Amino acid sequence: MQRNHNHPTIVTIEKVIDETPTVRTLVFSDEVMSNVLPGQFAMVWIPGVNELPMSVMISKESGKAAFTVRKHGPASTGLFNVKVGGQIGVRGPYGNSFDIKEGKLLLVGGGTGLVPMMRLLTFVKPTDDVTVLIGAKSKDEVFFEDLANTLLENNTHQVIISTDDGSYGEEGFVTDLVEKLVNETRFDAVYVCGPEIMMHKTVQSAHSRGIFVQASLERMMKCGVGICGSCCVGEDLVCRDGTIFDGEHLSSNKEFGYFYRNKAGILENY
Repeated sequence: MQRNHNHPTIVTIEKVIDETPTVRTLVFSDEVMSNVLPGQFAMVWIPGVNELPMSVMISKESGKAAFTVRKHGPASTGLFNVKVGGQIGVRGPYGNSFDIKEGKLLLVGGGTGLVPMMRLLTFVKPTDDVTVLIGAKSKDEVFFEDLANTLLENNTHQVIISTDDGSYGEEGFVTDLVEKLVNETRFDAVYVCGPEIMMHKTVQSAHSRGIFVQASLERMMKCGVGICGSCCVGEDLVCRDGTIFDGEHLSSNKEFGYFYRNKAGILENY
């Protein structure tokens, strides 16, 4: 029977990996989710709690996928607390995907925004020269550094860490590193996912220099299929029209990087 992507498929958590004190990766078997394109997402139902959108993390094992979650609100904390043997509902995949370029690539990830970056790394060519920037608040919150190096072991590459407090890697915001690198190097493409202010600055840095850039936007999503309107950014619905948008499009969006909508749908300043 063909799977209906709009109906939740119940999966069982088979492994839980602690990435940091506040971030976990939950691994499960799902052939469809294991093969999603970089940038696509799933709606994840935590029974008795809520449903939330999640980028789909890669797994080293065939036929398996994962979600990497930071505990924050009730839904993400509920997912964070699911143990091995626990069950969740998964529907999707939804959304578009990154346009994968070749050549000199810059990938920028902050927090769990690293998830689509890791999947994107599995699509790069061995001839690509890849730089990965990982931004975190402190050393304790750095994750996926080793994974990025492993995924790129056959490429000319570098993985650079920046922490806000300087406890590991470069001190300062990851966007400062972006600005420095795009000044020094002519990249063929820049990809970014993370907090919207970070993405906005990255998109501005690249687009103003004529560099192809795409961002994977994260907004409040209640349905995932373009009905509720909660994830709108200007005229765009992130779940239906994205989550991937390019710099040309985002440069004309008056909300991106400046405003967000709260749970009631009210527009507020960042």
